[in-house]
Amino acid sequence: MTTFEVKDMTCGHCIKAITQAVLTVDPTAKVQIDLSSHRVQIESASAETELSHAIVKAGYSPIAKTAEQGSSAPLKTTSRRCCCH
Repeated sequence: MTTFEVKDMTCGHCIKAITQAVLTVDPTAKVQIDLSSHRVQIESASAETELSHAIVKAGYSPIAKTAEQGSSAPLKTTSRRCCCH
């Protein structure tokens, strides 16, 4: 399971955009999103980098989370944002 913190995810539109971005990379992925904690959990055969790049391409700033490490540096974000920003 891959987990990201996406602090700029703020509403249902964001959830839909991130889910669609992940499913574009892996149509069989299972995506669980908790808006209140800004957590995106993905069960997928795709690599973490592919998933994170899809989220970045959708206009968000994912931070990969691991059980041991806590977090890693945020990925470069694009200037495109959803309707909430």
